[in-house]
Amino acid sequence: MSEYDSDIEAAIREDHPALITYITAGDPSLEDTKAYVEALDRGGSDLIELGLPFSEPIAEGQTIQAAINRALAAGTTPEGFFELVDDLETEAPLLVMTYYNMILQYGDEPDVRPFVERAAEAGLSGIIVPDLPAEEAEPLRAACDDHGLDLVFIIAPTTEGERLETIMSHVSGFAYVQARLGTTGARANVSGATHDSLARLSEYDVPKAVGFGVSEGDHAAEIIEAGADGVIVGSALVEIIADADTPEAAVDRLEAKARELKRGARRGADSITVDPEDTPEPEQP
Repeated sequence: MSEYDSDIEAAIREDHPALITYITAGDPSLEDTKAYVEALDRGGSDLIELGLPFSEPIAEGQTIQAAINRALAAGTTPEGFFELVDDLETEAPLLVMTYYNMILQYGDEPDVRPFVERAAEAGLSGIIVPDLPAEEAEPLRAACDDHGLDLVFIIAPTTEGERLETIMSHVSGFAYVQARLGTTGARANVSGATHDSLARLSEYDVPKAVGFGVSEGDHAAEIIEAGADGVIVGSALVEIIADADTPEAAVDRLEAKARELKRGARRGADSITVDPEDTPEPEQP
């Protein structure tokens, strides 16, 4: 039994430093998504985010927008998504990342509870909703609490003061730290805003994971060394799926990429040195 109430927090704390991976469900098909999730799980992902496609993904860059369009063109629906999750068996806990309208409109009338109930039934451990302001999150927060799901919020580099306090009072599982302003997408380097954001959040006792722009093992190492508990990688993995000649080739590359990223995260943790002043004096004989 874990000492943590949350499967998500347990995965991050116990497998520190954590690798959190994202792909879009249904890109290019739900059947292929199942194989891709299993590859990421074998490769060392500690948490896996599955994007439930929505036609207006405001937080996404071109890479993930294209994946969402492919998934919608393939006929991916919320119920098809949940049936996929029903069928998955992974070591890594699973989260859904989607937009509030998808959650609100899932039932017979506008209400968040049918979606949350179905998510819990399928075995999901948490929900990420990029377009949900923390000030309006209480109905979803309450539904998640009732069904044992975490509700994860994204914290921008500019979030501070009273707004930061509000977000952190609602967040559970982990805080999703946005590495840079703008939309998702692989980048060549780690934004300097990452270090400032992690410093600003250091007083809060919740795991912090950094996303937006992470694509290489060296990025993962730098982020963990800066004080993060985990790294979040999405666009780099979605690009692998888009560029692969066959689903089988994508499976192999996804597993290899996950291993690279996990090694990078561990390298970052290993490089953190202990301040000599914090090291206890050895006992005298």
